Amino acid sequence: MTAVNFEWQHQFIETNDIHLHYVTQGQGELVILLHGFPEFWYSWRHQIPALARHFKVVVPDLRGYNDSDKPLSGYDLDTLSADIRGLIENLGYVRAHIVGHDWGGLIAWNLAQKFPQVLNRLAILNAPHPYRFWQELAGNLDQLRRSWYVLAFQIPGLPEWLIRQNLKDFVNNVFREQAVRKGAFTAEDTQRYQEALAKPGVLAAAMNYYRSSLSPQSWLHHWGRSPEPITVPTLMLWSEEDAFFGHKLTEGMERLINAPFKLKFVSHCGHWMQQEVPQTVNRELLNFLRPPILKG
Repeated sequence: MTAVNFEWQHQFIETNDIHLHYVTQGQGELVILLHGFPEFWYSWRHQIPALARHFKVVVPDLRGYNDSDKPLSGYDLDTLSADIRGLIENLGYVRAHIVGHDWGGLIAWNLAQKFPQVLNRLAILNAPHPYRFWQELAGNLDQLRRSWYVLAFQIPGLPEWLIRQNLKDFVNNVFREQAVRKGAFTAEDTQRYQEALAKPGVLAAAMNYYRSSLSPQSWLHHWGRSPEPITVPTLMLWSEEDAFFGHKLTEGMERLINAPFKLKFVSHCGHWMQQEVPQTVNRELLNFLRPPILKG
C-alpha cells in the first residue's frame, strides 16, 4: 500500500536565487532527503513519517523537478549543492543530516566536500562518489554499459522529446521493470511520477543534470584531481541488484572518507532501495542518525 500521511505540509522556500518546493513533517534536528532521477519528493514517501517521529524532515523537489523552479542553468554539482546549503540556512538551521539517493546522493557527496560545516551526518543510497563514478565511467566497460543512458542524454533536445512521446512506458520501464520488487510501485505511484515529469520544463531540466556532468568544464574540473576527503560520519547503503551502478563503485571508499564509515549491501532489491525495501532503509537510517547514547 502506498503511504499517505495528511500531516505532511507542502511549502516553498527561496534559496540560491530560485524557489524550491518541499514537503516537511516533524520537529527537532533537521534531516534533508534528496531524490534522484527521474523522481521528486514522493520517492521518500515511506521515510518521511518514520523519520519525522524523531526529526524535522524536509524533502525538496530538486532544482528543475516537479514544483520547484526550472531555470535554464545551474545543474552542475556545485550550484546544486549551493541550493541545499541555502535551504539549510533559510530554514533557520546551521547543520543538517543529509540523505541522498541517485542524483541526490551525488549532490550529497559534493555538499559534504564543499560545505562540510553544514552537515552532521551523511547517508548515501545507491549513489557513487562522483570521483569514483568518473573513474569507472572512463575505464570500466561494465559501468559504461550500465550507464549508456548518460551518453544518450547528451544529444540536445532528442531524449526529452522521445520520453515525452512515450511517458507512460518510460515511467513503467524505469521504475517497475528495473525494480527487483515490482510490487513497490502501484498504478497510483507510476501515475504520480508521470504527472510530475509531464510538467513544463521538467524533462529538459532533468537532461541538463547529465549534460552538465559531462560538459568539458566538468571533466576539466574533476579529471586528475584528488577530491577533498569526506570528514563527517558516513553511511553508504548499496543494493546488491542495482541495474545502474555496479559494486565496483563502492571499492576504495575508505580512502575518500576521513571519518567513521559504514558500507552495507542490501539484498533482494534494485536501484529504488527506499521504495523497494522501505522498512530496511528506515531501520538503517534511524540507527545511523540516532546513535545510542553512551552511558558513563
